[in-house]
Amino acid sequence: MAQATLTISSKNYSSWSMRGWLLARLAGLPFEEQVISPDDPAMRAEILLLAPSMLVPCLTHNSVKVWDTLAIAEYLNEIKPKAGLLPSDKVARAHCRAVCGEMHSGFSAMRAALPMNLRGKYKDFKVWARAQADIERVIAIWQDCLGTYGGPYLFGDKPCMADAMYAPVVTRFLTYGIKLDATCAAYCKLIMALPDVQEWVKEAKLEPDDINELDAEF
Repeated sequence: MAQATLTISSKNYSSWSMRGWLLARLAGLPFEEQVISPDDPAMRAEILLLAPSMLVPCLTHNSVKVWDTLAIAEYLNEIKPKAGLLPSDKVARAHCRAVCGEMHSGFSAMRAALPMNLRGKYKDFKVWARAQADIERVIAIWQDCLGTYGGPYLFGDKPCMADAMYAPVVTRFLTYGIKLDATCAAYCKLIMALPDVQEWVKEAKLEPDDINELDAEF
């Protein structure tokens, strides 16, 4: 029996839920899912970026309760150090934490303009300038990490904390047809091919709930 419970929201719309879920999977921590419907007012507000704080994901493990994605990542790294959520090298580890922190606290224009929607597909999507600046910064981070550590993942030959943090951005880029260079396009393909990501996407597409505000033709 799993000793942990991970509370999440919509697999189709909730990028933070996806991050927490992938982190737990990459850490190898068995857990049970507790899914809160997007119909819940607090969850709906969070998905629509109207909530003052993020309520999901929330990891409960034995007597420990952790509800911030970066805190969950650090906790998982502490209890599962051999999983490699953070690089072994001190310099790379600092770099990984920095790009994860940037994802955690930044890119608000991109989040608003390109909401996560795994069931959506928008052709000729027009990206406004502030969101484009965020997209270009993400691409620069990916190019830097892949060039510095040799790929195929952001910090080497296995997915880590940073890949989990940026995985929902990969789905956003695919949903809205964002043009990428060959290196970043290959990285996106690699992330989408991960068995855990494929499982998440499959279950997201089976969700019965829609949020009309996020299914509109922008």
